[in-house]
Amino acid sequence: MTVAEWNERYRTRERADDFSAVPTPLVVETAQRLSPGRALDVACGAGRHALWLAARGWSTAAVDGSEVAIAALRSKAEQLGVTVDARVADLARGEFPMEEARWDLVLVCYYLQRDLFESLKNAVVPGGLALVIVHTVEAGGEPTPTRLGRGELNTYFRGWEILHRYEGESRDPAHHRPVSEIVARRP
Repeated sequence: MTVAEWNERYRTRERADDFSAVPTPLVVETAQRLSPGRALDVACGAGRHALWLAARGWSTAAVDGSEVAIAALRSKAEQLGVTVDARVADLARGEFPMEEARWDLVLVCYYLQRDLFESLKNAVVPGGLALVIVHTVEAGGEPTPTRLGRGELNTYFRGWEILHRYEGESRDPAHHRPVSEIVARRP
């Protein structure tokens, strides 16, 4: 989808799940085992993960290409009394430069941009975590620009300590397609 299409989707509230306040279970399970630090939520949408982390003491930044989604995130942060450094940037056009070794936790949930993996990995501090959840193709299907092939996500994290790896049905009620999940620690 284009940024304009995402803006329209958020503007019309086409999917109520886009505005869910409930974080995906993997984010909760992972973050609860960590001391709050600096977190970056990439392709954050309306910010359910960024808001949840900020409410738990994380210094949180979030980025998305949709100004409508970021406006919703900012409004919700104000209502909740939390601070999230929310920015509008088109990731596909490289409008959000990732600072090297800046973040203790980098989240990418339900967004796929294969050429972004190296920047994301470099943005994690040594010993920090990357948490990625991406939709995958159905069994026997071929990878697409928006869906990984089975086993593909693992290839992006060679040399990292894999703390969690899963492929199968989504555990997130807001997403119903098969997913690939990984939580990896930067060496």
